Amino acid sequence: MEKFDVHILGCGSALPTTRHFPTSQVVNLRDKLFMIDCGEGTQMQFRRSKLKFSRLNHIFISHLHGDHCFGLPGLISTFGMLGRTAELCIHAHKDMSKYLDPVLDYFCQHLPYKVTLIPFGTKKPELIYEDRSLTVTTIPLKHRVPCCGFLFEEKAERNHIIRDMIDFYQVPVSQMNRIKNGEDFITPEGEVVPNSRLTIPATPPRRYAYCSDTIYTEKIVDQIQGVDLLFHEATFTQAELPRAKETYHTTARQAAQIALTANVKKLLLGHFSARYEDDLIFLQEAKEIFPVCQLAKEGLYINI
Repeated sequence: MEKFDVHILGCGSALPTTRHFPTSQVVNLRDKLFMIDCGEGTQMQFRRSKLKFSRLNHIFISHLHGDHCFGLPGLISTFGMLGRTAELCIHAHKDMSKYLDPVLDYFCQHLPYKVTLIPFGTKKPELIYEDRSLTVTTIPLKHRVPCCGFLFEEKAERNHIIRDMIDFYQVPVSQMNRIKNGEDFITPEGEVVPNSRLTIPATPPRRYAYCSDTIYTEKIVDQIQGVDLLFHEATFTQAELPRAKETYHTTARQAAQIALTANVKKLLLGHFSARYEDDLIFLQEAKEIFPVCQLAKEGLYINI
């Protein structure tokens, strides 16, 4: 099975702590790297993860709060000092240019590579990236500023040929693509050979959903239904529900309820408030609703 990993570079929220870095993750799909959010310290954590800077060409910024984007200028500058020449695409709300352009104009005037801002809307799901093996779609969230999560989806592979059966029925090479695409084979004598006799189904495509920052909203459930891994913010515990509502964040219990309603396979909790000294309180609260969950932490990577 091809590589599909999620690396946690930071899982804290707005206030810095000695335990957590601000939010940032890297999705590694077949050795192509995709960064989600870029809080302060991201490039240091990137180094520690032993991932390769050269394989990162796309950065997705969920929203324009500092703990999700203040690491961008430093990362962009470092790429320049390393002699990068490949284009770097930053997918974000259109207002990103108001923040990033002046900083780059002052500090990064002579970059040896191009930085391209690709804006997206936040009102409805949008396909914002696609290649031969992957699509990335926005997940509209509800926060104090325009905000989106991201759904990473592998593209479905074609059926796998059963070589012995192909040889037995003497299927010509010219028919292979049709067979892989699910068509039956008709022999020169007119016999119909069912595709199920010639192939086995490919592994189901995997999906990863990232949802931070947001107040509790079941509007995302249909879009993330059945994903292999859901990262959902859990800034507060249920005891701080009024504060969660006030700041448009989610409790660990609410994140677990979303996972349960969406029938996801696994829940990953993160974006922890600095007010808590022990993250286990989030895990204990969430497991009462949805047992298959885990706490994010710096240096963690999960294979999907």
